[in-house]
Amino acid sequence: MRKSWLLCVLLGSLAWGQAPPAAHPLQQPPTEATASVPPNAPVITITGFCPAQPKPAAAKGTATKPAPKSSESKTSSDCKTIITRAQFERIANNLAPNITPQQKKQLAGILPRLMVMSAQAKKEGLDKKPQYEERVKFNKMQILSQELQQNIQEEAAKVPDAEIEKYYKEHADSFEQFTVDRIFVPRTKQEAEPKEENDKDEKLTEEQQKEKQAAEKAKQEQGEQAMSKLAEDLRARAAAGEDFVKLQKEAFEAAGMKIESPTVSLPNVRRSGLPAAHASVFDLKPGEVSQVINDSGGHYIYKVVSKTEMTIDQARNEIHGKLQGDRMREKLDKLNNSFKAEENQAYFGPANMMPARPRPGMPMPPPASQQPPPPAKQN
Repeated sequence: MRKSWLLCVLLGSLAWGQAPPAAHPLQQPPTEATASVPPNAPVITITGFCPAQPKPAAAKGTATKPAPKSSESKTSSDCKTIITRAQFERIANNLAPNITPQQKKQLAGILPRLMVMSAQAKKEGLDKKPQYEERVKFNKMQILSQELQQNIQEEAAKVPDAEIEKYYKEHADSFEQFTVDRIFVPRTKQEAEPKEENDKDEKLTEEQQKEKQAAEKAKQEQGEQAMSKLAEDLRARAAAGEDFVKLQKEAFEAAGMKIESPTVSLPNVRRSGLPAAHASVFDLKPGEVSQVINDSGGHYIYKVVSKTEMTIDQARNEIHGKLQGDRMREKLDKLNNSFKAEENQAYFGPANMMPARPRPGMPMPPPASQQPPPPAKQN
């Protein structure tokens, strides 16, 4: 998104090439290679290009003197524009505060060409065309919109410690961590149908096909009932103290799955780390085993091994990010709800035919010419 208006900013920075460097703190620590280059050392030298310098304002009551002939007769071969490290990093860091060395290299490759081409465009008066003015206006709106979003993000990041501590106390259960063992019992058995059976199916009549489908459905239901009963049996044995790894192997073998070392331990699980239907697990005490939890994926049996709580220092960054996001959304929602725009459907067409509206700062599109699935997800 930033790259789309990078060129527009460069086009408005033609005079910068020969302007004295202004003090500007670097947004990114210099690498070992760049640290050896002084701020006033040239990093780009453009031979054959001298951008037009603004004419000094004449004092009142005095006639403007023509420039010396020597400067007017200066040929392009005599011109040289030097860009220092300080000048280059000022523009680079303003365009992208976290610019990478590779991006700096790319910027250095396009900057001279843009400076030369934009200077030539001014000579030809292209900056006087109405379309130029409209494009400048639009690009200014894009840039200012992005500046506003960045400012909102920076302001939202200033979360007081008191708010972080308040959130931690009010959501203490969110920072509990559980180590649990889990047994997963598939809902159905996996049975590969022999290829010969597939070949025979093509020769069956419609009535025979229906009979076979009914038999397969009944067999599947019987298998599901058997796996449900197995889950209850395994739960009882787990509650009696049997090893979860051993019980998990039995569950997989019964389902026709061959896994030598199934994983049953889930360390440091938070309340958000299991499906909502499994939330009752977090009400158990260490050592207790849950009832069988059934869902579309299969059957689950949990045992709480241990329970700990994150300290506020451990949770600080997470809470800060959550509150920062909330503060940003609040400010952006307030801004977006402060206005209402209506569009003429006779001109733009029905609303349901309109593309998604871009967020503030987004560039306009270019013209046309140019094993079973994991039973439960954890964090």
